[in-house]
Amino acid sequence: MRKIFAIIPALVFCSAILPQDDELAKSIERGKMVYSENCISCHMGTGEGVTATFPPLAKSDYLMETPESAIKAIKFGLIGKIKVNGVDYDNMMPNPGLGNDEIADVTNYIMNTWGNSSEKKMITEKMVDEIKEKK
Repeated sequence: MRKIFAIIPALVFCSAILPQDDELAKSIERGKMVYSENCISCHMGTGEGVTATFPPLAKSDYLMETPESAIKAIKFGLIGKIKVNGVDYDNMMPNPGLGNDEIADVTNYIMNTWGNSSEKKMITEKMVDEIKEKK
C-alpha cells in the first residue's frame, strides 16, 4: 500500500514535466523552420552572425540575459546600438512580420541551440503577446 502512495506523486510530477518538454521540443522544431525562412541570411546557419554587422545568437549574452529584449527585437524589429558578447552592434533589424506563435517558436529554437540553454524554460505565445513596444 505504501508503494502505491509513493508511486502516485511520482506519476503526477512526471506528467507535469513531460508534456512541457514535449511541447518545448515541438516548438523548437517549428522554430527551426521559422529561423531558416527569416533569420538565417543575417545570423548565419550556426547562429554566429557577422562580427560588427549582425550579432551572434550562438552563446549570446544579450539573448540569454535579456530574453525579453530579444523577443521585442524579433517582434518589432530593432534600431539602435546593442552590445552582444562585448561587441557593439548598431545596425537595423527589420520587423520580420511574424505572429506571436512564430516568435515564441523561433525564440525557443535560438535559446536552445548553438550552446544556448533555456534550462527547459519555454517561451509561450502568451508571453510574446505581453511584450509591448515602447512609444
